Amino acid sequence: MEALPLVGLTELTRRTAGHPDIVVGMIDGPVVSAHPGLQDARITVTRGGHTASCVYPGHPACVHGTFIAGILAARRGISAPAICPQCTLCVHAVFADHAAHGRTGAATPDHLADGIVACLAAGARVINISAALYHPRPDHERRLLDALDLAARRGAIVVVAAGNDRAIGSTALTGHPWVIPVTAYDQAGRAMGRSNLGRSIGHRGLGGPGDRVTSLGSDGGLLTQSGTSVAAPFVTGAIALLWSLFPDAAAPEVRLAVTAPNRRRALVPPLLNAAAALQWMSRRRRRV
Repeated sequence: MEALPLVGLTELTRRTAGHPDIVVGMIDGPVVSAHPGLQDARITVTRGGHTASCVYPGHPACVHGTFIAGILAARRGISAPAICPQCTLCVHAVFADHAAHGRTGAATPDHLADGIVACLAAGARVINISAALYHPRPDHERRLLDALDLAARRGAIVVVAAGNDRAIGSTALTGHPWVIPVTAYDQAGRAMGRSNLGRSIGHRGLGGPGDRVTSLGSDGGLLTQSGTSVAAPFVTGAIALLWSLFPDAAAPEVRLAVTAPNRRRALVPPLLNAAAALQWMSRRRRRV
């Protein structure tokens, strides 16, 4: 099954392409903003972080950032999910495309904390983090936890890729009570074995399409990738579209809309059901 129908996003994307007032923070690699698929996108950058525009388009950091940007903000009508192209995408680059060393796809707790604070300062309502913690250590994570607490107080929902290490357990990111961790599901709607799992991921998280998803390549064409980094922006995009339709809704209400349907207590989180979230929000707003 294609990615959007798999998670019930068909009706939501038909109803709206997003709204410029809904700022989506993206903490990731730099983006080829000149890609034809992003020519109409509303892309801004935060203060701080690495350069948000690609210097070396072939670098893995640039490939990653451009791919995730395509899922969220590519123009409709091309072979990319293009979930919320009318929203404002605010990029904070924590992966540098000029770095010769280091692990692309992972960032230090301090860099992630800086990114969250920068996205909040830019007005982000929802923040996508398709990154893992690089050498996580409890004594180095205080600033990250404080930044996540700040996001909760500000009412900005944080969506995080659960990771692809086949591990059981949580990190400071996936274990924080305000975060929505996201695992990967295949095209048949089955949980993929490579995703990290855990009690907090299963209880508070969601699954998203993470199997051979096509989005934008940094070379100006298209690219197909898999994993939890791919799955997370589907949840982020659904939240952005719900807020576009219901701009006065409080963050806990929107968060509950996407996580409440088919809730279960298990290590494996349920697959996102954006259609049920839309129905839930519509019924609730009629009663308000």
